[in-house]
Order: sequence, then C-alpha cells, then structure tokens
Amino acid sequence: MGASNKRLQFELSQQGKGQRSPDDYEKEIYDLKQLLEISRSLCTTLELSKLIESTLYITMAQMRVVSAGIFLLTSENSPSYVLGNNYSGFEISPANEYSIPVSSQLVEKISVVGATFTIKELEEFLPFNSDVNMLKSLKTTLVVPLILKNRLNGILILGERIFDSDISPALYDDYEKNEISAIASLAAVAVNNASLLELSSTDMMTNLKLKYYFFNTLEDNLDIALNNDKNLSVIMFDIDFFKKFNDTYGHACGDYVLQTVAKIIKSSIRNQDLAARYGGEEFTVMLSNTTRKEGMQIADRIRKNISNYDFFYQNQHMKVTISGGLSVFSKDNNPVTSAKVLVDQADQALYISKRNGRNQITFADPALLAAESPNIGK
Repeated sequence: MGASNKRLQFELSQQGKGQRSPDDYEKEIYDLKQLLEISRSLCTTLELSKLIESTLYITMAQMRVVSAGIFLLTSENSPSYVLGNNYSGFEISPANEYSIPVSSQLVEKISVVGATFTIKELEEFLPFNSDVNMLKSLKTTLVVPLILKNRLNGILILGERIFDSDISPALYDDYEKNEISAIASLAAVAVNNASLLELSSTDMMTNLKLKYYFFNTLEDNLDIALNNDKNLSVIMFDIDFFKKFNDTYGHACGDYVLQTVAKIIKSSIRNQDLAARYGGEEFTVMLSNTTRKEGMQIADRIRKNISNYDFFYQNQHMKVTISGGLSVFSKDNNPVTSAKVLVDQADQALYISKRNGRNQITFADPALLAAESPNIGK
C-alpha cells in the first residue's frame, strides 16, 4: 500500500507539468513489471544473507550505482545499525567501524520523515554530523530508510552512480526516489520476515544454527547433490572432556568454551557451508560440493585451529581439543538418500575418534563403520 501511495503521489505531482508521451507510459509499465518481479524475488527468499545480497544487486541494477549497502540491527536490542558484511562495491577500511547509533540524529531524521535523502540534503539538514560524514566517506549518494510499521528496520545506502548522458551522477529525480522507496518498502518486509526466521533458527549461546534448521538445509542440499552428481560432506565435532570445564571452573567457563569453539568453527568454513550446534557440546558442519580429501583437510584445519587456540578464562590458560567424524555423500561410493543417515555416519566416525584417543578426525568409511559397529557408543 505504501508503494502504491507513493506512486499515486508522484503521478499527481506530474499533473499540470505537460502532456506525457507514450514513452513515459511505456517506461512506467515496464518499471511496474520490474517491481512485481522484484517483489516475487524478495518474498520468496527467507535466508537473510541471500536476501540482503539480492536486495543489493537489485538496487544497484535499478538505480545504476556501483555500490550499495544495508545497515541493520544485529539483535532486537542492538544499540546501533551495523553495516558488517552487508555491502557490495564499497571500499571498506578495516580500521573503521561502520555503524550508526539508534539514538543518532540521522536515524531520527530519516525515521520521522520516512523519505529518501541525497547525501547533499543530509549535509544541509545535519551539518557536521559524524554519521553523515561517515556515509560521505563511503561516497554515498542516496540514503533510503527501510521502514515497516513505523519502525526503522535498516538503512539502505547507494554509492556512486554509473555516469551516462541520461542521468546526473549526483542527482536523483522524484521518479527515481519513488522507485527506490517502493523497492525499500518491499525489502523492509522481506528483511523483517527473514530476521524473525534467523532468530528462531539460531542458538542464542553460540550464534550457530539449530539442529532442526541444519537437517532441513542438509535435506535440500542432499537432493541437489544427488540430482547434480556432486559430493556433500558432513562433519560431527565433540569437545573433548567438556565436563571438566564446568566442574573445574564453573558453567560460565563452559559457556565461554562453547562460544569460542563455535566462533573458530564458523570462521574456518566457507560462506556456502553451514555450521550448527547439534546439542550440548556437539557441533555439526555441512560442506557443499566437497570430496573426502577436501573434507578431511577442512575438518583437520578446524581441529588444529581449536587445539592451537589460547583459551584464556579468568587468568587461566586452558587447552581445548575436539574430536570429529566425516561422512561424504557420493552417488558412486555412498549414495544415501537421507540426511539422518549421513549425519549418523559422521557421528559413528566421531565415536571412533574418541575411542582411539580423541583430538583427531575419522572418515566414515563403510567398511570401518561395519567393523567398529559393536564398539561404537561404548
């Protein structure tokens, strides 16, 4: 409804400005069709990272800019909107923190007005404002609020424009502002829905995905691997002697170990992979299109990263190790059709690692699992 009202306002603003040509109507029909396709695209994407990526590319294409980014709240009670990795095309300095406080005058301005602003307009309204200066340092040309139910869900920024004879590199006309506002309205709804799903499928302790989400994603990727004759790997990890951290240093120390191990695991895998907390001190990882050799290399790298890490808690240096098991779907060598079977294979290999001395990775070779099956779980 918001997008329709803005479109109507624009049309009314055009009355009395001269006769519109057939080309004008043709362009508007084309843009409305594009908006419908954008709506379908955004509303069918529930994974937040993919949704943000899609929104950025749509924005860059529609507005003809070389870069775009979205500042989002990292949690329900976050004090700032953070850019993080939600950008494309910007030259980001690792030494700078790109965030905008919820209490910022910039946030108040774009929230109350609910309209898009060029960076020049913001400089006039908020002279010498540090947040506006930060956006200017990114060569931002337009700032667009993502508003849903009178709440600012995020801030979309557009970078430099692709210069051609049809547009000014610095200016946006009313039609373009209305167009990007309509896209922002759709994005605000989609981001809100994806954020709710993200919260409901994420373990609050470790910020990794929950077990049920992992299994659903694994089932989908197993179908893709089967149809495309690709490999798909699963790693099961378990922290060695985890109980001693709780018994010796308390449960807060155990939480610290869980959180740190989760961070190391997540930082050691690719964007297309998925890490989850399976339960307790167990973690599981899905590796897309990954062979046995590649999977063992990744699993062992994670093991070494944790073993070599200095766990320091309340003036105590602690040694933490993990054991792991790797299973690999292969159409030829391991043609399983169930995510549960693939995870169970990795789990069985994990227990072999524990029986053989811990702090190691075992591959779930079918012959090995068959030979060890009477001892697994003992």
